[in-house]
Amino acid sequence: MKIIINGENTEVQATALDQLLVELGYGDSRVATAVNGVFVAQGHRADCTLSEADRLEVVTPRQGG
Repeated sequence: MKIIINGENTEVQATALDQLLVELGYGDSRVATAVNGVFVAQGHRADCTLSEADRLEVVTPRQGG
């Protein structure tokens, strides 16, 4: 299925957000996620089913100053 991840058209196999993060190589990394502009908490990712053309944002924490 084709979805948009951080602004990039991407072909993916996973249909749930938690599975997709593993597919993308994030594994157990601490990231923030939003699907179609709606924040998805870590505990709800397994319940978040993805559909064709969904927009996913994955944000990793940064340090600096």
